Amino acid sequence: MTAETNTLEEAKAVLSALKDKNDDTTDFYNNWAENYDQHVAVLDYNAPRLAATGLSSHFTGDREAALVLDVACGTGLVAKQLKEHGFKHFVGIDGSKGMLDLAKKTDLYQDLKQCMLGKEPLPVQWGLFDVVVIVGALTVNHVPFTVVRELCKAAKPGGYICLGKGNYLDSKKYTIEMELLLKQMEEEELWSCVSIDEMKNWMTSDIAEQGKEDKVSKPGTVYIYRKL
Repeated sequence: MTAETNTLEEAKAVLSALKDKNDDTTDFYNNWAENYDQHVAVLDYNAPRLAATGLSSHFTGDREAALVLDVACGTGLVAKQLKEHGFKHFVGIDGSKGMLDLAKKTDLYQDLKQCMLGKEPLPVQWGLFDVVVIVGALTVNHVPFTVVRELCKAAKPGGYICLGKGNYLDSKKYTIEMELLLKQMEEEELWSCVSIDEMKNWMTSDIAEQGKEDKVSKPGTVYIYRKL
């Protein structure tokens, strides 16, 4: 067994354990933090890149001056991708201290805050951010979809809200109810929909057949809105 295969098996085991979690996942991510980047790399976790590319294709403002709120920032994977697209100013929020400690080491963030999303209000000023992004955390036993109202409040008028959502830990009920809320917020004229794009290669879920190198990808969706 090669080192990469061994790491992949470890990552798949962690992902399987995460799927079985039915309560708070904070301790889980604290324990996973040190190996997180290595594991998601071998799982071909493309979500940060896909979300950043999608957002970048629609953003029309001054990227060097734009202030980005990176919600559920983890170790900083999304901020790293956004930096490649010219964004420079980041505030990160996450519920896991272990993840925030690693995010701090990237030197990408001007500020990092610990917050249990959905249980505590976002610790930021409303109407301040040019971009608000959350990738990978909108799923069962992670962040309740109702937090999107706060994400919208955090954006300034004309600001962009990017929601990156994978399907590998999810339930149809969560997705249906979230999308109903997104539509309701449009009807309330809180924001307008810029794009909704399904991505086929969000991340790898498994090996197709035992002993073969072909990987099976799971889809995800990038939702981009603009605050009115």
